[in-house]
Amino acid sequence: MEVEKTNKPMYEQIYDELCERIANQHYREGDRVPSEKELADLYHVSRITSKKALELLANDGLIVRLPGKGSFVKEAVDVEKQVKIKKATEKNSKRLLIGLVMTDFDYSFGTHIVHGVEEASRQHECFPVIRRTMGMIENEVNAIKELLHLGVDGLIVFPAQGEYFNEEILKLVINKFPLVLIDRYFKGIAATSISTDNVSSTKKAINYLFELGHEHISLISPPPVDTTAIEERIEGFIEAHDEAGIAVDKALWATDLTSTLPNAFTQENISEDIKKIKTHLQSQPQITALFVVEYNLALIAKKAIEELGWNIPEDISIISFDSPEFPLQDGYLFTHLKQQEKEIGRKAIENILKMKDHSSVSSKQLLDAELIVGKSTTYVKK
Repeated sequence: MEVEKTNKPMYEQIYDELCERIANQHYREGDRVPSEKELADLYHVSRITSKKALELLANDGLIVRLPGKGSFVKEAVDVEKQVKIKKATEKNSKRLLIGLVMTDFDYSFGTHIVHGVEEASRQHECFPVIRRTMGMIENEVNAIKELLHLGVDGLIVFPAQGEYFNEEILKLVINKFPLVLIDRYFKGIAATSISTDNVSSTKKAINYLFELGHEHISLISPPPVDTTAIEERIEGFIEAHDEAGIAVDKALWATDLTSTLPNAFTQENISEDIKKIKTHLQSQPQITALFVVEYNLALIAKKAIEELGWNIPEDISIISFDSPEFPLQDGYLFTHLKQQEKEIGRKAIENILKMKDHSSVSSKQLLDAELIVGKSTTYVKK
């Protein structure tokens, strides 16, 4: 069955038509209305959409839903009441509810993404609902389910790190639910994503180190474990070397650091990573600079270098992704790549709105990062 094309979401169009059928007594008091599956088949939509239409009817007191039996008209509705319902629906439809699922956010990364989402939401009269997962897949699954149950009109998800994506995200993609992934994406999953152009940004950082005379650069990171952001930064590191005609020496890399992974940021793990970095630098004395894929790991590397009695940047330079605008380490600002966090958040909201309006949206959107020169880099010591 086809409904009249409007700017309203499909669940609201189905809701309106069922309201009209109740109002003109096509469905009388006590009559059973079509089930979620029947409505999904009738209107060629997902069951998530048909379920939302029935939930709206139940919330407005027009039907009663009996588990295992179906949904039934609760009361006859006169035309005047129907007009009031429609006006209320049209008013509420302008205020979309958008779920934001974040691994976490703090002063180093993520806070400004939330700011961007909030500012764009105010501009477009949306309401964001935020859930944190602490990087745990189980928490991510539960957050998505809770937000869908709440009736959100779209979801922005900062996926948890790891080799596997959760099935709830795949269901959303299959059902064409308005979904935007931020910071990373999943290979083979046709979901819209917005993230930093990690490859070109990393190349910018490495080329800056080359200009300072550094050729023996160590890459410092957690295990990539199919996390696209880290994989792309490693790719950019390799491409920059290839384009400069400088051989990549993976013996200089330390990519087994785990203290910044979800639920692993403990003093014991931090101490272990400091020890690993110290041992690595002592075993590879030719290293003159570190490229660190994330800020908290840069802090750990800085601590390791200080414990060795070396000076930054005179003895060894550090460049990283991200560094707080108001650094807490005695005013210390790393030379770093500043990501467009606010723009990521703003674009995520705008993409959700485009999807709701059935407008075309690019599947993979990349934003450049700005190189900010801080205190942690200088020319190679001759």
